[in-house]
Amino acid sequence: MTSPAHDAVPRPAWAPPPGRPPLSSRMMRATWRRLPARRYEAGLEPGLVVPAADGSPLITDHYFPRAKGDFPTLLVRSPYGRGLPWSPMYGMLFAEQGFHVVLQSCRGTGGSGGRFHLWHNEAADGLATVSWLREQPWFDGTLGTVGPSYLGYVQWALALDPPPELKAMVVQVGLGDPHALFHEGGALRLENVLAVGAGMTFQHRGTGPFLRATLRLRRRLGEITTARPLRGAHVHALGEEVPWLDEVMTHQDAGDPYWRGASAGEAAERLGVPTALITGWYDVLADQTFDQYRRLRGAGCETALLVGPWTHTSALQQGWPEVFAESLAWLRAHLCADASGLRRTAVRVHVGGANVWRDLGEWPLSPAVTSWFPTPQGHLTRLPPSDAAPLTVFRYDPADPTPSVGGPLLSRTAGPRDNRDLEARDDVLTFTGPPLDEPVEILGPVSARLGVSADTGHCDVFTRLCDVDGQGRSVNVCDGLVRLRTTGREPAEVTVPMGSAAHRFPAGHRIRWQISGGAHPRFARNPGTGEPAADAVGLAPVRVTVHADSALILPHGPGPGPRHPGSS
Repeated sequence: MTSPAHDAVPRPAWAPPPGRPPLSSRMMRATWRRLPARRYEAGLEPGLVVPAADGSPLITDHYFPRAKGDFPTLLVRSPYGRGLPWSPMYGMLFAEQGFHVVLQSCRGTGGSGGRFHLWHNEAADGLATVSWLREQPWFDGTLGTVGPSYLGYVQWALALDPPPELKAMVVQVGLGDPHALFHEGGALRLENVLAVGAGMTFQHRGTGPFLRATLRLRRRLGEITTARPLRGAHVHALGEEVPWLDEVMTHQDAGDPYWRGASAGEAAERLGVPTALITGWYDVLADQTFDQYRRLRGAGCETALLVGPWTHTSALQQGWPEVFAESLAWLRAHLCADASGLRRTAVRVHVGGANVWRDLGEWPLSPAVTSWFPTPQGHLTRLPPSDAAPLTVFRYDPADPTPSVGGPLLSRTAGPRDNRDLEARDDVLTFTGPPLDEPVEILGPVSARLGVSADTGHCDVFTRLCDVDGQGRSVNVCDGLVRLRTTGREPAEVTVPMGSAAHRFPAGHRIRWQISGGAHPRFARNPGTGEPAADAVGLAPVRVTVHADSALILPHGPGPGPRHPGSS
């Protein structure tokens, strides 16, 4: 077989002949720096029609190296359209490196027929596309997949019943469980729900409609997120109804039949396809990535993990040179038998506070932890309390909800931020350790063990780890939230997962533990009445008591070791 035999590829009458990628893609390609030198000129066959599992037309663009010979194929299926930035990032760049790239719009998006559904069709349509590939004269029988976010979900869906041609996957800041994207600890991840709604509804329609929808959402975010009820409040900002938005908001329980078949997590538990995983410490899907890594390792699957100092979106912006290099090395190793670019260790993480990369053999390294305890004076100490008496009380008012600052979000406000204004509020507790005599490094999952009671019986507990520098600037490292329903006078004992971290607190810095009753609009506010978040109309302030047997639990780091200078 040779590459490519264009006349044998089905192409609708309206599609232009094979040629160069669009000018807009070539212009964006020219702006990127620190990328590998291209090996080939990229060609493009746009607008091919591939039958979906139900026969609907899936509009597909085929990028290829303009050279003779056999090349492996990458399948990239997207609900976000096939234009910018997907055309240059995945079509052009990988074709230039010696891959056929099949960039396809998911059912009901980007001109493809049928109706889009968040998860129902991806496994079947992925397999249907592989069946189509088998008929193409340029397909040499070697297939890989690559892509971020929902483009990661379609990879996991295909891996539920992987075709024999599938030899490698690269899941970048990838989705595996839609329920976990929209709900955390029993609370609705409200800002994420709205951002995903805007992206899924408008991005595949083009840059203009998507930007206008994003700006409308940004201007009206306060109005939407404080509406009573939340159900349907998005229509004014987005300009149209998005039926599945209300559906994901009102089905809070992961065990609800609504979510049946949504999670593709089980694919990782039996997968034999070598899979590289990429995430960032402030990625909204970081926890899902770590879970995917754990499952893959448990299944004995060859896997690699890269974690950078990125948010969900900055991984594909500031982090793109590292992300692309990692992806390319993995695909060359497993599709082209060229392992020269692979690193020697399974895991590479960026260590915040030290601005270094650390190579590790595993993640997490060790279950060893240290506990830090709060005092009534607002200190954080290694000395455990003598009893579990009430420690302190704060009042949470859903009419003036504690705001969210930074963290894992899909918006431009994501990431590490100065928390000092937030910590000055009366409804935010802080417990701060002494200046450190020597650096403290943490590597692994962070959590909080709390004893909590609420006078109304309904409250959220948001808990955050911060790094306080010598000037008093308090920067968030990781956090988590749990929704509680308490009964009687006895405190509820709860463990709050706060995500994973790789961070070094330098000498002279202080460790701070922050506790509050919410982070709005990142999470829908707890109305204090017991009503579901999407339907709540009434609001009731709550007095929350934190008890002295609470503790912040930090994983030990290994101390200084092999490091790579620099960061994106």
